[in-house]
Amino acid sequence: MNGACPGGPDRPVDAAQRPTPLLLITGASGSVGTALRPFLRPGYRLRLQYRTRPLTDLSTHEEAVQADVEDLAATERLMPGVDAVVHLAGQARSRATWDEVRGPNIDGTYNVFEAARRAGVRKVVFASTNHVMGMYDRDKAWPIHPEQAIRPDGYYGASKAFGEALARYYADAFGMSMICLRIGWVLDRPFNEQGLRMWLSPRDLGQIIRLSLETRIRFGIYYAVSSNRRCHWDVENARRELGFSPLDDSEAFAAEIPASGSP
Repeated sequence: MNGACPGGPDRPVDAAQRPTPLLLITGASGSVGTALRPFLRPGYRLRLQYRTRPLTDLSTHEEAVQADVEDLAATERLMPGVDAVVHLAGQARSRATWDEVRGPNIDGTYNVFEAARRAGVRKVVFASTNHVMGMYDRDKAWPIHPEQAIRPDGYYGASKAFGEALARYYADAFGMSMICLRIGWVLDRPFNEQGLRMWLSPRDLGQIIRLSLETRIRFGIYYAVSSNRRCHWDVENARRELGFSPLDDSEAFAAEIPASGSP
């Protein structure tokens, strides 16, 4: 058919007739996945991977699949029919040991990227972390820009830096669109002073994930944080390149939070 659409050159396929894209979310039973799902349901069918915490609150067009991303074969079984991946699964404790991050964050991240590549999935959104740059925070060397040299503050941050580097390789070597988001603190509302700087509201999370899924950018690293007056992270490239326009500001809750004396 020489690549022509089924309706012929004068009768393009109606967008309403196209199948709803299937999105795989790894680590979907975690706090970020739980907050994200309502914002993606309108535009996607969701395949929700979990390892040990079952998902029982499924809505229409959601399916839950138990799998361990540390197992490449099991991860490959998640991919049939998938159009894009949001990779949230992993060890998320900032002070985790090397043994704790090596399986889920090193092997698991490779397995997700590689399984996606083998299945012909062209888009992966990778959940990175501010801890990739945590030593700048320790030294109060603010603001922090995504293009600065990495300075992880532990094995967890280093494992996520590995994920960003691996994403860059998959973008360059295989032409995949690999978007890395250094996700802030996803909460309904901040409850301490650190949260006033790091907060990412659920609806701002949903916005930046959707934009990351829709962009044609081959590779990028972006801070995912709400429009917080006290934020130390630069989100300008996310605004410029993705069109991110965060709606919330943690300052709305500042009066409720006792000051600790820290900047």
